[in-house]
Amino acid sequence: MKEVKAFVHANRIGEVIAALKGSIAWSAADAGQHNLAVYVVQGSLLPLNQTERHYSVALGDEVVNEYKLELLCEDQHVDELIGIIRTVGRTGQRNAGWVYATEIGNLLPIA
Repeated sequence: MKEVKAFVHANRIGEVIAALKGSIAWSAADAGQHNLAVYVVQGSLLPLNQTERHYSVALGDEVVNEYKLELLCEDQHVDELIGIIRTVGRTGQRNAGWVYATEIGNLLPIA
């Protein structure tokens, strides 16, 4: 099992989620249960325009509201899901976000 995490611009997150849910990996018989969580975070991605620029008094710096996506998936689906995020999450900037995967040591249902 893997956890895929990504930081994506706000104007791309809806399309990224739709593309993930429409993927073969999402609907594959061996896909198991996916857990997709999305959070609004303040980060340091380059703003796409002036309206994305915000100054955080708490952090004492300029920030951009971006989305952090967390997704659990089977090992064999990681490359497909990361590819979708990288393709659909593009904004035209050189650095439009980040995506990475980590190994899940123990995954137990709460029952």
